[in-house]
Amino acid sequence: MTSQSRIEWTEQTWNPTTGCTKISPGCKHCYAEVMARRLQAMGAGGYDAGFEFTLHPGRLGQPLARMKPTVYFVNSMSDLFHEDIPDKFLNEVFGVIRATPQHTYQILTKRAERLPRYFARRKCPDNVWLGVSVEDRAYGLPRIDQLRQVNARIRFLSVEPLLEDLGDIDLGNIHWVIVGGESGPKARPMQPGWVDNIRQQCDEAGVAFFFKQWGGWGADGKKRSKKENGRLLHGKTWDEMPQLAV
Repeated sequence: MTSQSRIEWTEQTWNPTTGCTKISPGCKHCYAEVMARRLQAMGAGGYDAGFEFTLHPGRLGQPLARMKPTVYFVNSMSDLFHEDIPDKFLNEVFGVIRATPQHTYQILTKRAERLPRYFARRKCPDNVWLGVSVEDRAYGLPRIDQLRQVNARIRFLSVEPLLEDLGDIDLGNIHWVIVGGESGPKARPMQPGWVDNIRQQCDEAGVAFFFKQWGGWGADGKKRSKKENGRLLHGKTWDEMPQLAV
């Protein structure tokens, strides 16, 4: 079964693969790794190997069983463009996506270098929102140019965890930016000025801005629970969503 999501910007999660490997600073305190080990300890199906990368062909057909239009976050517990996923399996995933045009699929990756290679001879389905993680300048910002090479109807950035001031960002042909701080006991702090810099650039570029959370550190620089720190930025909630590109 797919799962109801607690992620603020989606509805359901669909994980045709689970597990991953760390490739950049944003991976250091991976929430999915912690969750996978917890599910393994609980004996949950599909997590016998914990966070080891695993293909789940039996999950491919799950969205086909749901007629109600649904927003799916694909691979919340993995990375759909992980180097160990063969193109053949990716083709099957996108075959399901094309067969269910009533659904919207949000796909986020840190393996942005694979995007232009995979889509060079394949059309990105219109019901896909394609995104990359942008946690810092060195690893995150270069992914934006790689994302831009794909003709996706919606291109988005997940700037979470935001680990430093990103400076000037080229938001050309980007439709949506999500920003959030890191949560968990070892969370790294996020500075309000870093968030404001991104929000202002989104406003100037006409890009939808979504503030997901402060995480483990509040706007006042004090460490608290994620729930206590909340989602307010300058006293309001920022829940902007992208408009479909023409």
